[in-house]
Amino acid sequence: MSWWKQVAVAVIILAAGAVALARLSPQAASWLAQSGLSPALVATLTGEKSGAKPGGKPAGGLRNGAPAFGRTPGGREVLVVTAPVTTGRINDRVSAIGDGEANRSVSVVPQSTGIITRVKVKSGDRVKKGAVLAELDAEAETIARDRAELSLKMAREKYQRYERLVATKTASEVQLTEARNDLDNANLALRDAQLTLDRRDVVAPFDGIVGIVQVEPGDYVTTQSQIVTLDDRSQILVDFWVPERFAGAIKSGQPVEAIAIALPGKVFFGSVAAVASRIDRESRTLQVRAKFDNGRDELRPGMSFKVTMKFAGDSFPAVDPLAIQWSSSGAYVWKEQGGVAVKTPVRIVQRNSDWVLVDGQLTSGEPLVIEGVQSLREGTRIRVAGDKPRAAGS
Repeated sequence: MSWWKQVAVAVIILAAGAVALARLSPQAASWLAQSGLSPALVATLTGEKSGAKPGGKPAGGLRNGAPAFGRTPGGREVLVVTAPVTTGRINDRVSAIGDGEANRSVSVVPQSTGIITRVKVKSGDRVKKGAVLAELDAEAETIARDRAELSLKMAREKYQRYERLVATKTASEVQLTEARNDLDNANLALRDAQLTLDRRDVVAPFDGIVGIVQVEPGDYVTTQSQIVTLDDRSQILVDFWVPERFAGAIKSGQPVEAIAIALPGKVFFGSVAAVASRIDRESRTLQVRAKFDNGRDELRPGMSFKVTMKFAGDSFPAVDPLAIQWSSSGAYVWKEQGGVAVKTPVRIVQRNSDWVLVDGQLTSGEPLVIEGVQSLREGTRIRVAGDKPRAAGS
């Protein structure tokens, strides 16, 4: 084929491509008009009526009468789906790792020195307040108590004798007073001897569960020797620290959630039991103590917990996540106002899977476009799915 035939074929192909592009591209009419072509030639290339302005709305309305998602040629209506703006409250929360302690916990030690003669409990026993945990040798203390009882008996008999003698004028009031003082001293001596004897028993200071027993019969113990540990596990106290910005928001009785690291997936519900009176200057945190019921005895002192507290924050417009669009200047949404798309900038405040809290010029109930957003420009005429089509030119 000669060169001029090849050029002719190339020109024909290019022309056909240009015509196809002019008919398929929504912006073709504007491009051709800007290139200097006459309106009649533009209308011929794009297939529009000659009376229509390039880039304007054709007199006949939608092509073939079929609306579709996406921007149609000539600025025709765009079919969209909308969802109303609602109101939501920002959920502020704080999470921290805390340490668990028993409601009451103590290392039980004897109140006097001596040799252990009997251990009356074993590890894991539940005991009541006042129950004897261990006994020390008490022979000397028993003798001292018995001697004090005898002295008290003698002092009482002496006092009673002097009372009779004073009544018959054979003894003086001074002798009766001395006898009364001796009786009082004998009473005090007995109480002292009984107290010393009682302290030979190691007793539980409250209801609780016995830990590992540290002594055996025959051990010599002092007032510093640990006999057992005793824990009241009916409640578990968890101490944790929160940033100082929450200092004014935390009050006693507020709900607290916790997950024990040793029991993943199980949530325990409790409340704030105490709040520290000052901020730690080094860490800039506030100590908080929460309490959790432990009726099933699932929790142990010393466990670590992930603690969470929730706080109700300010209210903001809540929108469907599909309504959020992005540009170089930030996030925005499309509002439907009188059949026209209005671009409205917003600031994202908080996200979740169901809605997004935003800050912007939005009011509750306003419709926002959530489908068909790719076809919108400022001022685009839109029609909400389910509404009747507008007449051409309206």
